[in-house]
Amino acid sequence: MGEIIDLRSGYGSDGIYRCLRPPVQMLEEEEMDLVTVFFSGNAGNPSFANVAALVDAETGQKITFGELRVLVRSIAAGLAELGVRKGSVVLVLLGNSIYFPALFMAITSIGAIITTMNPVNTRREIAKQMQDSGARFVITVPELVHKVEGGVEESLPLVLLGNNNPLSVKNNNNNNRRSFLSVTPFSKLLTTDPDKAPRRVRIRQTDTAALLYSSGTTGASKGVIIPHRSFIAAQIIVGHMSQFRVPRVPPGVSEVFLGLVPFFHVFGLGLVACAELRRGVTVVVMSKFGGVADLLETVQKYKVTYLPVVPPIVMALCSPGVTDPYDLSSVLCIGCGAAPLSKELTERCNQKIPNATVDQGYGLTESTSMGTSTVRLSHDTKQQDLKAHYGSAGWLMNTIEARVVDVQTGRSLPPNQIGELWMRGPSIMQGYLNNVEATAATLDKDGWLHTGDLVYIDDSGCLFVVDRIKELIKYKGFQVAPAELEGILTSHPSIHDAAVVPLADKEAGQVPVAYIVCKPHQSVTEKEVLDFVAEQVAPYKKLRRVTIIDAIPRSSSGKILRRELTQQPPSKL
Repeated sequence: MGEIIDLRSGYGSDGIYRCLRPPVQMLEEEEMDLVTVFFSGNAGNPSFANVAALVDAETGQKITFGELRVLVRSIAAGLAELGVRKGSVVLVLLGNSIYFPALFMAITSIGAIITTMNPVNTRREIAKQMQDSGARFVITVPELVHKVEGGVEESLPLVLLGNNNPLSVKNNNNNNRRSFLSVTPFSKLLTTDPDKAPRRVRIRQTDTAALLYSSGTTGASKGVIIPHRSFIAAQIIVGHMSQFRVPRVPPGVSEVFLGLVPFFHVFGLGLVACAELRRGVTVVVMSKFGGVADLLETVQKYKVTYLPVVPPIVMALCSPGVTDPYDLSSVLCIGCGAAPLSKELTERCNQKIPNATVDQGYGLTESTSMGTSTVRLSHDTKQQDLKAHYGSAGWLMNTIEARVVDVQTGRSLPPNQIGELWMRGPSIMQGYLNNVEATAATLDKDGWLHTGDLVYIDDSGCLFVVDRIKELIKYKGFQVAPAELEGILTSHPSIHDAAVVPLADKEAGQVPVAYIVCKPHQSVTEKEVLDFVAEQVAPYKKLRRVTIIDAIPRSSSGKILRRELTQQPPSKL
């Protein structure tokens, strides 16, 4: 096209940053679904038929890849008998389970649409999503049934999983019968004749596969329309990039992923339960985070090689003495996403588990978690060179293009200048459900996703996230990024976690105030913290108050829930 591209940063003369990784080819067939692509990988390879695909960390129950393929067809057949058709929306309200990936594959294999929710959500939040998504079928467990009763005006078919073993569920709850059109035990789906599954459902890559709702931490929750194409792109990109991870798994050693990140979240669903599983890795599923000791015992027991986590868990791993009693030599890589991870915290984690590389990535629900990754660019990149990029979110993934745009002028910015990140590629959403205005504000006519994140890309092509545009604190016209101050605070030897929020001020408009969590058996004074930050920032960025609290409120993906902090007045130490 004639553009001049800087081969170090990927920045082109047209203002677009391009991927520096070896090229990968996307599938061009119009008629293609994510399940067909999934079983075209090692997941469908006969030589993997007896390999454990999913393992319940608590009970040890296993599903092999051969069994997984049959399960998907059986569940699809059972759902079809219940009336699930192409375009039907199925609400899956579950924590992590070895059956979650099979449900996802079964639903989408017949052209239906999955919508997921966090089980801790309230009845009101669930009812709102059911109505907005148009859910017509519900899959959940007995202890969550009360949260979906009355979610929509008409009665819906309900599929119930048991607490531990779905095969033991009995359909004898008369109260549920009055609330739902029908109640079907999951065991019936598992034992449905797989040959009864719809033989051929015409699915295009552009057909909707999932409605995943954005976190709502910076606004009202919106239904993100994710087509089959996005999940297909994620599978191909992850499969291609996996060969560049370091250190490599030694010959004869199985790759074992920990399935702790929530499958109802795009990180867990799109990457772990779909893209990584397609490669033939074993996923050890933890139903919930029961504490760091439980996590480390599972890693040790199952010899986990890859540990996908979110920043709060990295913080927990870095606590003094936590990792000492455990053999974590099997862990070769810790992958962190969903929220930024500071350089200091990354280095501390690497010291705790020295055998492992700490990879970080950037993505959104709207990009099917695709964006950037610190997985090395090529086989020539040495492991020690990766540590030089700690604190960044890495390089653009295959097929992803980016722009860094001046929020005032709309001008594309070259390396080392801060602006809003725009991304474009095959993994980007189709838009927000029933929300034309929000879609138009986020996804432009040229396919660029306006992320709302302030970033810069350095001379080597690495992305650094500065903050959310909407979370910037406006002090006398100056912009203060909370994430910058939080990074400084957590570098203090006595501070474990921190959050910075705005406080209304008549003279300045807003001033930054901090909430901190001290490390065990450590303490600080307000003056000490204020001086520590003031020495490292411009005067307009200085903190005005500091409050010690027991824990920083965060979402399940690790994002700070700033609104909860702004609703309580700060007090002095």
